[in-house]
Amino acid sequence: MNPLITAVELMSASAGAQPPVLLDVRYQMGGPPGRPQYEAGHIPGAAYVDLEAELAGPAGKQGRHPLPDVEAFGAAMRRAGVRSDREVVTYDGGTGWAAARAWWMLRWAGHYSVRVLDGGLPAWTAGGGALAAGAPPVAEGDFVPAPGALPSLDADGAAALARRGVLLDARAGERYRGETEPIDAVAGHIPGALSAPTMENVAEDGRFRPAEELAERFAGLGARGEVGVYCGSGVSAAHEVLALAVAGIPAALYVGSWSEWSSDGSRPVATGPQPG
Repeated sequence: MNPLITAVELMSASAGAQPPVLLDVRYQMGGPPGRPQYEAGHIPGAAYVDLEAELAGPAGKQGRHPLPDVEAFGAAMRRAGVRSDREVVTYDGGTGWAAARAWWMLRWAGHYSVRVLDGGLPAWTAGGGALAAGAPPVAEGDFVPAPGALPSLDADGAAALARRGVLLDARAGERYRGETEPIDAVAGHIPGALSAPTMENVAEDGRFRPAEELAERFAGLGARGEVGVYCGSGVSAAHEVLALAVAGIPAALYVGSWSEWSSDGSRPVATGPQPG
């Protein structure tokens, strides 16, 4: 199943007999909270999900956005109305990063059908979609997580994959090369990783490039066999895992990502461009 859904497709599905569960995951690192934006206007029927409080555990040695407690995650998804027998559609303010993190978490936790609204809320409104205000009550869901349905990596697994397979760094190229590091204490990348900025997977309007273009891009990076992805804290990397899925390439997510790797002084750090 295509892990993306267009605004037109979502409008049709929402008018059907069994509409999908909608999750509004608007989030901006260092920006204003997403809940006030949600309450000001969201896709009708959507429930708000807080990335930092519900899609990640407390920041620490395992990174800025480690996996949350599984039971707490399941409870949050049930509060948001997620059901095991109902498709889920996630969306955010347009970048797709937070929506992709929600997509990955639910798929990793065993939900069979999750898609991301391509282009996010701007695509919905551009297509004439209505918005609802406030925070209406949501019927309790029944989803119970069964972790491990999608592959994930820890730091040792990421290091090993960089040696035997393909480990992609989804951050901006200058962060990969170690020219700048605006967030973490150490600049650079995991030795053996390849630079593959996730922003190159989308067009100017924030929508994903066609599957054929994505497949060509990842083929040029040698993304075949075992593939893994990391970023700063496991959010934009989820977006790259989603892009790989669109291209038909399964990939593992290193959830701790650079924020975990760089906090361990025993881990090696590489800088500069990747070998030609």
